[in-house]
Amino acid sequence: MAEMKTLHVFRGDQSGGEEVAYEIPVEAGMVVLDAVHQIQATQAPDLAVRWNCKAARCGSCSAEVNGKPSLMCKTRVDAIEGEIHVRPMKAFPLIRDLVTDVSWNYEKAKQIEPFAPKEPAPFTMYQRDVERSQQFRKCIECFLCQDVCHVLREHSAKEQYFGPRFMIKIAELEMHPMDGADRLHFTSHQAGVGMCNITKCCQEVCPEHIHLTDDAIIPLKERVADREWDPIRALFHKTAAR
Repeated sequence: MAEMKTLHVFRGDQSGGEEVAYEIPVEAGMVVLDAVHQIQATQAPDLAVRWNCKAARCGSCSAEVNGKPSLMCKTRVDAIEGEIHVRPMKAFPLIRDLVTDVSWNYEKAKQIEPFAPKEPAPFTMYQRDVERSQQFRKCIECFLCQDVCHVLREHSAKEQYFGPRFMIKIAELEMHPMDGADRLHFTSHQAGVGMCNITKCCQEVCPEHIHLTDDAIIPLKERVADREWDPIRALFHKTAAR
């Protein structure tokens, strides 16, 4: 007899909803996404869930498993003791069941000035400069870091802070030795890097193990502090820019 497991899956939309319990047989190597698919196939064909690759590369199946922002395709059922609770990401508007509207992130991405090379390619660069920002390019835009960020999650500050995903996007550009754009004023005033208080929760949930806080947000805050928050340096920069 196969072991049976209870999954409590949120069912509902913006008007309301609740968790519904489903009993499923556990198979070897099963992940939470497999369990949700089994529920769709045998008990609730109208259960809405977003997924694509099932290989932890597309970032589509983001949800909250037992309260932790996780990729369902990377979360093993046999690693969770007791019942499993699967809910949609809290930081974004709910569409239906486990599907949320993450379009806000793409709107913020458009506001960041793209790579502006100082000179035409090809570039001559030191390997250490390549490696410095290389990890930021591993981001699969699952938006788990955005979901766990308490500024976006609890304080409804989406108009004041772009979130950790876009701090690493800005950091990747700012740390590129051949980029000539100046985004520090934007990072301080529009992207709101000062609102992050370095809890490192975003770093803990990243499926790509990117050091969002240590290697991106803290260096960005230091650069912004030197330029924008130090009154003498800020005055010097304004004078030099004229």
